[in-house]
Amino acid sequence: MARYVGAMVNTLSSPVDAAAAEDDDPSGLRSPPASLEAEQAFLGALLTNNKVLEKAGEFLRAEHFTHPAHALIYDTCQRLIERNQVANPVTVKPYVETAEALSDLGGARYLAALVGSVVTIINAADYARLIHDYYLRRQLIGLGTDMVNEAHDNDIEISATDLIEVGEQRLYDLATHGQYDGGLMDFTTALKGAIVMAEAAHRREGRLAGITTGLLDLDRKLGGLHPSDMLILAGRPSMGKTALATNIAFNAARYLIDEADDEERGKAVAFFSLEMSAEQLATRILAERVQVSSHKIRTGELSADDFDRLLIESQDLHRIPLHIDDTPALTVSAMRTRCRRLARQQGLALVVVDYLQLMSPGKITNADSRVQEVSAITRGLKALAKELNVPVIALSQLSRAVEQREDKRPQLADLRESGSIEQDADVVMFVFREQYYLERAEPARRAEESEDKYMERHQTWLQRCEKAHNVAEVIVAKQRHGPIGTVRLFFDGNYTRFGNLEITDAPEGPDF
Repeated sequence: MARYVGAMVNTLSSPVDAAAAEDDDPSGLRSPPASLEAEQAFLGALLTNNKVLEKAGEFLRAEHFTHPAHALIYDTCQRLIERNQVANPVTVKPYVETAEALSDLGGARYLAALVGSVVTIINAADYARLIHDYYLRRQLIGLGTDMVNEAHDNDIEISATDLIEVGEQRLYDLATHGQYDGGLMDFTTALKGAIVMAEAAHRREGRLAGITTGLLDLDRKLGGLHPSDMLILAGRPSMGKTALATNIAFNAARYLIDEADDEERGKAVAFFSLEMSAEQLATRILAERVQVSSHKIRTGELSADDFDRLLIESQDLHRIPLHIDDTPALTVSAMRTRCRRLARQQGLALVVVDYLQLMSPGKITNADSRVQEVSAITRGLKALAKELNVPVIALSQLSRAVEQREDKRPQLADLRESGSIEQDADVVMFVFREQYYLERAEPARRAEESEDKYMERHQTWLQRCEKAHNVAEVIVAKQRHGPIGTVRLFFDGNYTRFGNLEITDAPEGPDF
């Protein structure tokens, strides 16, 4: 039997044999990295003791094996064990003895040879990790070869930057696929993490747990913007979604340089503006800070004093760590690449996307409809939030069903194109300004209506307009970790500025 095992080992090329053969190979080609001895040792241990799979089954797959026969044997063992059956040479034999991949190794006798070669099963987990590591190395070689070939192809539709982003995405996917740490966590470990979080919250003495929005009442409702959360900010056109998102992004960026703790200080805010250009967004921020109309800035109708204040304020804004990307139809993978790069270079605290429906799902997609495309985008944004451990605010349009109701306040059912937006989001907020609708609903005098009746209706309308003037509502319709409800904010349409409706002395922490 020992001679047979030795013959089988010699039949399959080992790394040592491959290296030796390379010196004699005039072409200089190198064999892909593999350890067939490790594969044999692992399979022998698995066939001897099925409990070996408990240590390796979570990350080791059949495709990770180099030789097709080894992949077939492992896959058969895995299937049998999952059915609560014993996997040994006798039970595996009927499923593999006719396989062509095994015929070159002597057929079903090879199973007995694997078991007969086992010395110990203690190192089985180490063998599995080695098999997995060599698989990742082979994938890296293939990925590098593809990148070289694609770089040589002169495709006018694909730029070098696109190739870099695709390459980074493939590397990320490979790294994610290759992770075998993690898995089930015992409750004691989870409990320790909960105690650490509670202790940190206790030390804050009521202050925010996350990044501030700069809006006191909204911060109280949300408890700040929390890491790994995806927040949807939705509304109909002209409700002020972009203005509110811009205000939040700017306030968060100022917080990061003025008030954040040492861990957060110096990090950046990434704003992906798929609708407006970076210059338009910067103009909005300048108009809000200087309190002049952005229309006057664009048309040059500023007075000398206003222009001087504009220059002074712009000098102060240079230090704000706000990064704007106005690439149209950006894909989630490209966004992830750019966020990862910024996180590596400077640190990242918040991502804002304006807006969700303008993103592209990418060239490679199995989506058959726009609904599936939006679902893929929301899943990607949620994955981005978890991967980088930062809050992600994504703006979203609402369906026209809102306009058909007497009460124009949005509901979760109004989210446009996909129910997955609601499912994937940790927080769903709607922006609503009753003033917008009231200004367009001035009552007209009806036929045969008396003057007094008309004046009464008109007076009621004026009172409602006065009450709704410069008031916006942020309706928190869903919040996984806190209460829902409505937050009233101040809104100045001249400068597209949101602010606190009333100045209060209440603490900035959440009230739940």
